[in-house]
Amino acid sequence: MTILKPISENTKNSKVKKIFNEIKVIRKIDKVPNFWKTIANDPNTLERTWNSLQQVMQEGHLSSLFKEMIYIAVSMTNSCEYCIRSHIKSAKLKGMDDEMLKELIAVVGMANETNSLVESYQVEVDENLK
Repeated sequence: MTILKPISENTKNSKVKKIFNEIKVIRKIDKVPNFWKTIANDPNTLERTWNSLQQVMQEGHLSSLFKEMIYIAVSMTNSCEYCIRSHIKSAKLKGMDDEMLKELIAVVGMANETNSLVESYQVEVDENLK
C-alpha cells in the first residue's frame, strides 16, 4: 500500500499536468503509471526524476535496451517488483526476448551469490585489480 495517495491525472497543478502529458506522449501510453502519479505528491521530485530518467536512459554509448537490462538487474537486486516489471516491459518493447531475460536473471543471481560470498569471506582485492 502506498504511503501517499496517487495524484489524479485530472490534477489542477500545471507542472504535474505538463509532466503527466509528456509521460503519455513519450511513452506512447494512455494512462500515467502509478509510480509517476505517486511521486507527483512532490511536483519537484516528479520533475527532477522524469528529467533525469529521460537523460540517463536515452540512447548513448550504451544502447537503450542495454540500459533497460541494467535497470532490470539493479531492480532485481533491490527487490523492487514495480521497477522489475516496468523495465522488463520497456526492454521487451526495445527487443529483449525471453531467452535474453532468462540469461539476465542467471547473471543477476550469480552476481548476487558471488558478491555475497566475497562479502561473507571478506576477500581482499587482488593487487592486479586495483
